[in-house]
Amino acid sequence: MDNEQIIRKQLIENLHGRNAHVDFDGAIANLSDGLWGEAPAELPYSVWQLVEHMRLAQWDIVEFSENPAHESPPWPDGYWPEEKAPKNSEALQKTINQFHTDLNRMISMVSDFDNSLYKPFAHGDGQNLLREAMLVANHNSYHIGEIIVVRRLLNSWPA
Repeated sequence: MDNEQIIRKQLIENLHGRNAHVDFDGAIANLSDGLWGEAPAELPYSVWQLVEHMRLAQWDIVEFSENPAHESPPWPDGYWPEEKAPKNSEALQKTINQFHTDLNRMISMVSDFDNSLYKPFAHGDGQNLLREAMLVANHNSYHIGEIIVVRRLLNSWPA
């Protein structure tokens, strides 16, 4: 296996989040419906808000990586939901499904050897696929940790 294959394999493993910590699905597993919108007194956000924020940020990064014409939402309002809880179980499932879809889009880009990891995008200010894939992995990892903290404060961990 050459260095390029090794780097891509490691990036994909990091995007899945299964190395040194719980992955996305593990972090949200078995959370009761009534707790998705609960924000502990010690924190300003609920699990729902964290998951929706992760979806929005990941979507933005993936769109930016694929589409030179993409315009990011305004910061910070375009990246955080106002509502503490999902409207219903269908809205929650839609967010979870979209999170997986966009994660798989990034994994597909990284898996495709026709996509350079290092060449700066023609748009942006020097970003490349390696940076954007690492950004997705790091951002998701950070917020997965926060989901677990919220769940611990809600006495809903381990799953």
